[in-house]
Formats: sequence, C-alpha cells, structure tokens
Amino acid sequence: MIKKKFTGRLGRSMFDTKVSFEEAPSPSRNKPNVIYIVMDDLGFAQLGCYGSDIDTPNIDRLAKEGLRYNNFHTTAICSATRASLLTGANHHSCGVNTTTDTALGLPNQQGGIDPQFSTIAEILKEYDYRTMAVGKWHLSSYTERSGEGPYHNYPLSKGFDTYYGFLDAHNDQWHPSLTRDNTRIDQPAEPKDGYHASEDFVDNAIQYIYRHHFSYPDQPFFLYLAFGAMHSPHHAPKEYIDRYKGKFDEGWDAKRQQWFERQKQIGLIPTNAELTDRNEHVPAWDSLDDKHKKAYARFMEVFAGMLTHTDEQIGRLIDYLEKSDLLDNTVIVFLSDNGASAEGGKDGHYNQAAGMDITSDYPDEVDIILKNYDTIGDEFSMPHYPTGWANAGNTPFQWYKAWTYEGGVKDPLIIRYPSEIQDRGGVREQFCHVSDITPTVMDILGFEKPEYIKGVHQKPFEGTSFRKAFKDPDADTGKHVQYFEMYGNRSIYKEGWKAVVNHTFTGDYSKDKWELYHVEKDYSEKYDVAEKYPQKLEELKEEWLIQAARYNVFPMDKFGFHAYKAQMAERLGGVIVPAFHRTYKNVLYPYEFTSDPGIAERNSIVHVVLERKDSKEEGVLLATGDRFGGVTLYIQDDHFHYVYNYLGQKFTHLVSDVNLSTGTVILEARLVRNGADSIEITLFVNGVKSAKAEHTGINYLKMGKASLRCDLITSVYEEGYHAPYEYNGDISEIEINVESLDIPETKQIEKAMKID
Repeated sequence: MIKKKFTGRLGRSMFDTKVSFEEAPSPSRNKPNVIYIVMDDLGFAQLGCYGSDIDTPNIDRLAKEGLRYNNFHTTAICSATRASLLTGANHHSCGVNTTTDTALGLPNQQGGIDPQFSTIAEILKEYDYRTMAVGKWHLSSYTERSGEGPYHNYPLSKGFDTYYGFLDAHNDQWHPSLTRDNTRIDQPAEPKDGYHASEDFVDNAIQYIYRHHFSYPDQPFFLYLAFGAMHSPHHAPKEYIDRYKGKFDEGWDAKRQQWFERQKQIGLIPTNAELTDRNEHVPAWDSLDDKHKKAYARFMEVFAGMLTHTDEQIGRLIDYLEKSDLLDNTVIVFLSDNGASAEGGKDGHYNQAAGMDITSDYPDEVDIILKNYDTIGDEFSMPHYPTGWANAGNTPFQWYKAWTYEGGVKDPLIIRYPSEIQDRGGVREQFCHVSDITPTVMDILGFEKPEYIKGVHQKPFEGTSFRKAFKDPDADTGKHVQYFEMYGNRSIYKEGWKAVVNHTFTGDYSKDKWELYHVEKDYSEKYDVAEKYPQKLEELKEEWLIQAARYNVFPMDKFGFHAYKAQMAERLGGVIVPAFHRTYKNVLYPYEFTSDPGIAERNSIVHVVLERKDSKEEGVLLATGDRFGGVTLYIQDDHFHYVYNYLGQKFTHLVSDVNLSTGTVILEARLVRNGADSIEITLFVNGVKSAKAEHTGINYLKMGKASLRCDLITSVYEEGYHAPYEYNGDISEIEINVESLDIPETKQIEKAMKID
C-alpha cells in the first residue's frame, strides 16, 4: 500500500489546522501487470502449439509471441501445484502435500497454505499492486467451503482484493458452486440461457480489470485466472463438440504417433526423442470392436470441444487487454497444473462418480455413452474420457496425473512479455519447476520478498528464477536438483538424471522398485537404465532422502484416486469414520453443511418435526448430492418422499402410504446398510411405518453438497422437482444421526441406533 506521511500542522480546530501529506512514490509505478492463467489436467501434448490437432489458436498466439518450455515440471496434482505456484516454494514446505481437502494438522498437510509462505498476491500488495482471483481455488479444506468459514484459507485472506469462482476440487461447468469474495452465491444464469462457467469466469476477470483500470490507471494489477477446464466433468456447448465429429476415429494409438511426430516438426522436443510404449493399462485401439471405438472417440470429441471453447475464452481476455492497450505491458504466464488424468478408467465415464480406478473396466459405460451419444458434454452428463486418451494427452511420456513420471509432472508452460522476450516463438529446454515461476516474476519486477507480511515472519523462496533464459537459450539457471512426491510416488531430478518409483501398485514402501532414466539424453523417459548404472541410482535415492527431509515431505500420504478401493477396504476393516449426531431447531432458512454428514453412505436416521398449517406446504427438507447421485427427503402432494439416487442411473423412490395431517407431524427416515451390495430404507410418519424398500447393487455413492430446507445446485430427483425447491412451511426440528464405521456388523449398528 502507498504510505502517506502527514506533513501539516494540527490546530485546536480545522480553522487553524494545516492539512498536507507527503506521499511516497508507489513502488509499483511503471511496473507491468501480471497474469497467471492456470489450466487443470491439461496434458503436455494437448495444445496445438504442443503438438495436437486440437484448435487452440489463442493459446498458440501466446506461444508464438512468447516462449514455450519443454522441460517444465509441476507437482503432479492440483492443490499442490497451485500452492507451489503462488508461494514460490515446494508444496510440502508450504503445507500442501497433496490436495487440501483434508486438514490433518500435520506440517505438510494443513488444509491450506502455511502463512510463513505468503502468496504472490500478498507480496505484491506490499508493493501497491491490485490483486484479483477468478476461477478454481482448491486451497482450503473441504469443511471450509460452505461459505460459513473459517475464511483464513480463502482468496481474500491470501492477498486477493476480489475473488469470483469455486472453492472445490472440480465443478459442474453448467451448474457451478460459486463464491464471490467470502460469500456463496447463486449462478447468474441457467445453461438454457447460455451459461457456462468458463465464460462466466472470463467475464468477471475482464470486469475486474476494467473497473480497476478505469479507477486506478497508474496502478498495475495481478490476476490469477484458474479455469476448471480441463478437469472433468468435460462440459462444452454442443457446437464446439460437434466440430470434432469423426476426428478421433483413428484412435489413441494413431493420435499419439501423429502428435509425437508433430512435436518434432514444430521444434518442441528434441529430434532424438523416442515415443514411450503405450501404457500397460490401455488396450491397443485396433483390438477394440466398433462399439467401443465409437464410444471412446466421442469422449475425446467432447474433451477437444471443451478445450477449444476454453481457448476462445482466453482469446476474449487477450482481445480485451489488447484493445485496452494493456497487453504488451503484462507478463502472461500460462500453465497446466499436472498431466492428463487417468481418472476416467479404461472405459471412461458418463458420470465420473462411477469410479476412479485405471485398472478397472466399466462395461456399462460404453452402452450408456452410445445411448446418450449426442448429449454427452451437456448439463445432464458428468463425463471423463478413458485412460487411453490421457496416455495420448501426455505424449511422448508415460503415466499420468498423480504419478511422478514425466506424464504426471511435465506440463505446458508459456510466458509472454515482449519487453524481455525477443526470441518470440522460441522453445526453452532448461529444467524448471512450478516453484520457480513466482521467483522469476519477482525478478522481472525487481522486488524482494519482504521479511514480514501481516506480522508473520516469512521463509524465503525455494524456487529459482529462470529469467536469464529469456534472452539466452543456453543460460544456466542454477536449477540442478528437484524432488517429487505424490501419494508415495516419488522421483528425483539431478543434473540430467532422474530416478523414479511407482508406488501406486505396491502399497508397501519396502517393495518399491526404483527406476533410473538419463533424461538429458532420453528426453521421453523411455529407457530404464537402473541395472546399467546402479551407483548413479543409489546416489539419486540418497539425494531424494536429503531433499525430502529438507522440504517437509514426511509423512507421505498413500491415498490417491488409484488407491480408492484399498482405502475403503482399510476403513471398513477398522479405521474409524466419525459419527455425526446433530439437532437443528427452528430451521427457517436454507443451510449448507460444512461437510456431507454421510446420510447416504452410512447407517443413518433423519428425524423431522413439522408444524403444518395447511396441505399445500411442500419442498425439500434435506438433500445431499445432485442429479448425478445423492439422497433427498421432501414433501409433495401431502406425502413424505425419500429418493436414493445411485449415480443418476438407478432411483429408489419411497412415498409414505398416508397423507400428512396438519399440525405437528413427525417424520423419520432410516437407512441401514446390509454389506456393500444392499441398503434398506424405511419411512415412518408419526411413529408408524409408512414405506419400506431395499436398494441393491450399491458399491459407491458420490458425496456432494448437503443442505437443509432446499436442494443445492441440481435436483437429486429431477422427475420430482426442480432445485432448489425450498420448503415453504415451518420446520421445528431436524435431527440427524449417522453412525461411524467402527462397528463392523449390521446387528450391532441396529442395536446402537435402536432400530426395530
């Protein structure tokens, strides 16, 4: 902030007081604006300027007018990369070992960024910059995202003057859960009126810059624009998807080869680079039947349409900057947060909540896709493409997001800043890491990190500026060592060599097998030379331990999307998931829970007391989830309704067999799990059993937003009502009792819950 010093004279009244100030010159005067554009789950090869045939003309323009990096690395997953980007530190050091969904209180898993590592927004505020954030945040814990706080990990507490976007890991692009500053808000329009989150985010980014530029034209700004794209669900207007109809019918093997050859043609990768083998969990395209080929190709058409649509939004921002004479005085940094995602599994998903295991088949998905072929990507789908397309998206590398092979950590990076970049359209090959970006930007601006920010003593940057490589393509930036760790997957880069361990499929650290790659000569990380250079491997393994101890890596967290089934088995084997017991009195307004209480996934009783004045009172009493899976309890046509929505595919709908009276009405819904394959649901009205049903085939139910007195986002049961369908009567009390998972037998659970 600009400091003003009072230089006048104080009198007894304003008549004999002289008012004058000496204003210190702003340290930001004549400094450039800074924009970080972050894409989600975008693979190394998926941009046009990185080798693909997907149309990304606006991002390609940034590359043509700036620099592309072919040796840039991230942390392999979203929250961790964002924390490292914003702080200039390694992600374990600043308290974000994986995602911030849980806050265990460990030094490396705080559920947010450690205040000793202030964000670039907090730093630039000290130098009189205006700061604004738009889009995906994912740097607060799951329990902090309801809008009720605490807010210490929200953008406004991390240096941003304004914020508009979503706080979660991923979001429905057609029906996002939006927050402005510290307040949850409704989306401004419906999909039928042309709404899409990516368009909305760029609208707000432009408006923020517009208002700032008109109000304070001499003050530079920092914009953090983080898209939900290209994370699943892959959502885009149909006209963008249809542009790619038939363009991926050749399959992922052909596209991998084509994109690899084009990467060489455009000078992106070394001419001696080799294409890694198709991943072992991906079938050869030619081995598939026509049915599978058609479904799989459509998934990629949807992804490509979404990418082109997102590129168009970035183009709108660039056009605005150019027309406002701001573009060339802005440092633009474009990157992806990790490699392409294999979370869609071998068959992909129409509804991504169906599972996240790359080794599993989901044969029903192919039939579902073909049945909904023309509508996949719209608001009634939640799609994620098959693993084979992620393998192609990471060309020429192996593995994916969450792995520390190059496929997980080597990502696109483009920097545009004409004042310092003369080699426009050039490629830089120096090893660099996401923690190096903010130190590089600070080097450009000529600013040091303050010793104290908001009264907190600051730890120094851990990244290294690579600014000197802007002008000298052969410059030594000083970055010679970098460790990686994600869910126990580990690697270490040192002076042209890289050691890697794939912990995903071992589970036991003692059984991990390290691999060694001479990446200075083997760009694609194709040839494991561990047996040929055992001493070098031991050197790197030792170096990994040194770096891990230095940067707060321990303890490692083994849970990831690839270990979901093992994690749930461990939980059911005795790890306690806490019970939830709470009573809400006088429920006057809609209320969003700070976290899902678990009524859909564990044994539960919901007890409701109503004071009904007439038979027209109706609406949602309690709901969790959305149209893609969840549970809803509501009143309609004078009856008590309960719907269990399994993945948007199977609905168990119970209706009370009696009309509800006026006056005091007591309702109760009881859910009991009978193992993994069946649940029993019973409804009571005024203590009398009124409906009962069994729901079979349960193996996983999507957790989501939960709320009292309304249904958030989209309707859990769209045949019954349209969200939010707020209850219009008096709710005296809602009591929720959800059992923990520390009691393994159903009979014991029933006894504990006193279910007859």
